[in-house]
Amino acid sequence: MKKYLLLLLVSLCTLTGWAAAKNQTIAYIDLQYILKNLPQYESANDQINLISKRWQKEIETADQEAKVLVANYQTEQIFLSDKMKKEREAAILAKENEVLELKRKYFGENGELDKKREALLKPIQDEIYTAVQEVANEHFIQIVKDRSADPSLIFMSNKLDMSDEVLQKLGAK
Repeated sequence: MKKYLLLLLVSLCTLTGWAAAKNQTIAYIDLQYILKNLPQYESANDQINLISKRWQKEIETADQEAKVLVANYQTEQIFLSDKMKKEREAAILAKENEVLELKRKYFGENGELDKKREALLKPIQDEIYTAVQEVANEHFIQIVKDRSADPSLIFMSNKLDMSDEVLQKLGAK
């Protein structure tokens, strides 16, 4: 009798779990598609690219200055005293270190570019997240996945894609 009761209890739990899983509603968004259609994202990307190019030019200028110092040193080396050689070598080393420091400061891990990207893109990401939540709540959707970030997704019905609704919620055309 106890075996039957235990079997009945396990079966009931399994069916209840299966029914709960079956009733979960899932939808997808294509984050790349959403971002591509948001003018504020394009504007933020343009700003990031402009800043990046300006910093890259600054680094290239400093690097060119270091190369000029090296070339001048190599041509004048035979005429310089030991003291002047050491001064020139120190100046070259300082300029090369400046170039490395600029690269690290602007483009290194947690550098200025990362901080600028975070400052410009985080508000947009937060807006998208809020819009996704609102659309999901309106349609009683429990799980929303990013289609563009799921390489294992082979097929998805267009009925499950709520990217356009999220764009509408964000005011994009």
